[in-house]
Amino acid sequence: MGKKEEFKEFVRIHPELIKYVENDTMSWQKFYEIYDLYGDSNSAWSKYLNNDNESDKTNNTSWSDIVNMAKNIDVDKVQSGITSLQKALGLVGDLFIKENDNNNNYTPRPLYRSFED
Repeated sequence: MGKKEEFKEFVRIHPELIKYVENDTMSWQKFYEIYDLYGDSNSAWSKYLNNDNESDKTNNTSWSDIVNMAKNIDVDKVQSGITSLQKALGLVGDLFIKENDNNNNYTPRPLYRSFED
């Protein structure tokens, strides 16, 4: 098996490398160069392989974390935000209602009639 096939197998074993390429943090060429120089069992990979595992751990939230976040919510601020949103929606609704009322009162003049008729 050639070096290229070994690198492909290494990427299959460590799919977290794909995220770095998708985010434009690294390119496949740079990863291949690291693999070619250091191989697969060097500390050069610890930067790329361990960070994703740690970020996966931090992305996992438990029910206790959610309950703690809910405890820290300021209900008064939420209520004032909802009130201001209701006012804004009411104003927008009033504008549309006025537009519709103004459009219903207008009757166009027939084209075949003049102003003196």
